[in-house]
Amino acid sequence: MTQPVFHTGDTICAISTPPGSGAIAVIRLSGPEAVAICDKIYTPLQSGAHPKTKPMPATFKSHTAHLGTIVTAGNILDEVVVTVYRAPHSYTGEDVVEISCHGSNYIQQKLIELLVDSGCRQAQPGEFTLRAFLNGRYDLSQAEAVADLIAAGTQGSHDLALSQMRGGFSQNIKELRQKLIDFTSLLELELDFSEEDVQFADRKELMALLRTMLKELDRLISSFSLGNVIKTGIPVAIIGKPNVGKSTLLNAILNEERAIVSEIPGTTRDYIEDTITAGGLSFRFIDTAGLRHAGDELESMGVERTLQKIQEAEIILYVCDVSACTAENIGDIIREFRELHSDPSKRWILIANKIDKLVEIPPDFRELTDLETIFVSAKRKENISMILDSLTRTVKCDALYDTALVSNVRHYEALVRSRDALTSVEKGFRDGITTDLITIDIKQALYHLGEITGEITSDEILGNIFSHFCIGK
Repeated sequence: MTQPVFHTGDTICAISTPPGSGAIAVIRLSGPEAVAICDKIYTPLQSGAHPKTKPMPATFKSHTAHLGTIVTAGNILDEVVVTVYRAPHSYTGEDVVEISCHGSNYIQQKLIELLVDSGCRQAQPGEFTLRAFLNGRYDLSQAEAVADLIAAGTQGSHDLALSQMRGGFSQNIKELRQKLIDFTSLLELELDFSEEDVQFADRKELMALLRTMLKELDRLISSFSLGNVIKTGIPVAIIGKPNVGKSTLLNAILNEERAIVSEIPGTTRDYIEDTITAGGLSFRFIDTAGLRHAGDELESMGVERTLQKIQEAEIILYVCDVSACTAENIGDIIREFRELHSDPSKRWILIANKIDKLVEIPPDFRELTDLETIFVSAKRKENISMILDSLTRTVKCDALYDTALVSNVRHYEALVRSRDALTSVEKGFRDGITTDLITIDIKQALYHLGEITGEITSDEILGNIFSHFCIGK
């Protein structure tokens, strides 16, 4: 994949609206010659004024829009609106011009060609946001949140990305890093006076600071499980014996015929996956092959994949056929449920399906009162909303507004490395390790925290981050 260009001395341009034809399209320019290049191709429209007195982009005030035409080879290409943003008060921190034209593919491409011929370079993916980072408009974690905001498909992922783009998470990291810098400077000062055997840094205060920082790092690291599922969707596995109605339940939840339904046991040999949005969150439902003793290699592969999806899922819907339950096999259902219910980090819900075949709920099900149980008819779509309500209660989205969450894998890995380094610092103080060795671990923690916000970075990291952006952003 093409890597972004890391210099800002030239002027770039790109189509910033989605590909294809539409009512309008926006062409964005950024760089020192953005306004001058626009001057070359723009003709103002202002009735009653002499051509020589009509204003040109070079005279436009920042954050103002003006109607005009784009002229090429003496012919009008399109009637456009030109908006100028003067440095440093623009998205990139440079002079920025946005040209709003009609959404014809022909007009868009001719306008890009005209801008390139006039001195622009076509932008690489993410290069506008890269320039915003290099010019100090955003730190690196905020810049990454821009891509997350564009990709957000639910209210939860939108709110999380917006919070991070506005700097809530960044500020948290910067405060942690500054506390370490302040204390490290005292330790470095001690090394300068090592022959005099003096201590400028109170060891009790440093240990208290380390405990506070480790607690905060642990909180951020543990928040990744929530932040990541809000961003990418919460995986929900639908499991159970063959022919208990798992595929019918998936179809009822999705409100479409997504999975093949048959009275023949074992119709689903592989998993089927689809996504819905409920309560501002995205849920990825996975209909799995029935749990059974495999009769052939194909069935065996299906059951193996079912077990794999149970491991990957955050929530498990264990489906049973309540209409086929007797006093004897209810106990078997409970035992099987508890055997599978071995991971305390996962949430399990028992779905008692096919209540449409019953006159009343079997009284023996009272034994299941310690399990979360929802009685449904997937065939008639009865009580399906109760499942969705239960799922949305799983994720406490209030956390988005109360505290910083980690949703980025790169940030998560950097936080883990920072915590490991500070754990070594804490152990070093307890074991009486010399100050010069302890400062090495502190600098490692500082380095990894700096990676998150971009205070410490490399072209390779930047290239990997911004190459995943869309062109024009």
